[in-house]
Amino acid sequence: MSRLLTTVGFTLTILVAASCTTPRGAALTREIVREETAPDQDFAVMRVGRDNIAQIQAFPRTGPSGGANWPGPHRGADTGVIETGDTLDLMVWDSQENSLLTQNASRSSTMKGLVVTESGDVFVPYIDSVFVRGLTPTQARAKIQKALEPISPTAQVQLNVTQGRLNTVDVVSGVAKPGSFPLADRNTSVLSVIAQAGGIPANLRNPEVRLIRAGKTYRIPARELLSDASRNIPVRGNDKIVVAADERYFTAIGATGSEEIVYFSKARLTALEALAEIGGLADTRADPKGLIVLREYPASAVKPGGPERAQMIFAFDLTSADGLFAARKFQINPEDTVVATEASLTMTRNVLSVIGSVLGTARTATLISE
Repeated sequence: MSRLLTTVGFTLTILVAASCTTPRGAALTREIVREETAPDQDFAVMRVGRDNIAQIQAFPRTGPSGGANWPGPHRGADTGVIETGDTLDLMVWDSQENSLLTQNASRSSTMKGLVVTESGDVFVPYIDSVFVRGLTPTQARAKIQKALEPISPTAQVQLNVTQGRLNTVDVVSGVAKPGSFPLADRNTSVLSVIAQAGGIPANLRNPEVRLIRAGKTYRIPARELLSDASRNIPVRGNDKIVVAADERYFTAIGATGSEEIVYFSKARLTALEALAEIGGLADTRADPKGLIVLREYPASAVKPGGPERAQMIFAFDLTSADGLFAARKFQINPEDTVVATEASLTMTRNVLSVIGSVLGTARTATLISE
């Protein structure tokens, strides 16, 4: 019996001395924020509540954009418009005897392969260059026919257009049938072109539509494009469309249901929604008073009315109504880190568990020796 007491006493002494370093899966809240008041700190801690959530939401967003710069709606011509690189085919009829434009037998003449130049002109025999860029096929036909009147007042013109690069849209990836698609008119929409390319695959994670136009890339979640008709804008010649999975993510660590990189499932995620995505807090380990979000702002964002430091720690107390409502409104930004800290009671349980194991081992050893 004395040997058992000696063993227990020695074990308790060791555990008390080392209890602060008992193995565990996450940090305690006080360990993360204990340098908050240090004079040389390079981060700031902001406890989030309903009284300051509006101020935080006004801080600059960090990480990649989710589509805030998508172009506004506009309306184009209801017919196609001739552009540089298009090819025109002309058929000219003329009933006049000895016409310069037609052969005697057929009273018609065909002029094929007339390419619209960079300056917007097309060369037509007998009348030289005619500016047609920006005109509809009907307008271009009437203009060419009028230009022929001094040569043959009775001539009639038929015009066909084969669209070139500047009158097509390329769907690059993320669809069943990528390719180049001609513009039937200037009101052909983004969704119309995507539909021609086979549509968006149902298994694509939170798909995002990217529009590459004049050297700029615009983004919008496909869900928003499908739900808001005003976002389904007309495409323009030489646009490029890319459909891809949303690459924005946040990192979850600590006493959560999972520790991993988590991709955004929709355009915007709140702190509570992010917590639900990772399986919530670990029931036996997490401290509901210690959910924190780590975020890094550019140095230019640190100014009055903005974040206090470039590196910010946002802390939530999920045991209060104030903390829960604030977490419902707090927006997670791409590349944030969500940390669920561990409850101090967990460390106590670990110590007691070790003590229990030692007691059981010591008792068994005593019984054997006896």
